[in-house]
Amino acid sequence: MRVAMTRLLLACALVSAAAHGGDFGRQNYVLRCAGCHLTDGSGHQANGIPDLRGSIGKFLYTPEGRAFLVQVPGTAHSPLSDQEVAEVLAWMLAAFSGNEMPPGAAPYTAAEVRALRTTAPVDVPGTRARVIDGLRAAGQDVR
Repeated sequence: MRVAMTRLLLACALVSAAAHGGDFGRQNYVLRCAGCHLTDGSGHQANGIPDLRGSIGKFLYTPEGRAFLVQVPGTAHSPLSDQEVAEVLAWMLAAFSGNEMPPGAAPYTAAEVRALRTTAPVDVPGTRARVIDGLRAAGQDVR
């Protein structure tokens, strides 16, 4: 009970700090994504939740990888608006993988998110594996 209360208070503090700083990407990450990916982005590999740290920026090296970040179920089916998804992705990329992004990578736009959300893959693990194979073929070491 004490651990759960501590986690709840920490999440509330993070959300409050994000809200006061106007950092809605971070705020929405904490509210919508951190339950699985954790606040530090480390995920739960044993449960199939990937570690975002040092890797998601590499997904921007191919169009398929860029699309996949929007098309994963937690993103594609979230109640966030297209603009909010673009903000969350911008925050995640900078926070967890800023050094791994291609030089000059364009930020996601609401219009891009809207278009990509309509084509979410049916076989997410299979699609992820194909995307990672493509990224490795492009010279990116992705977990």
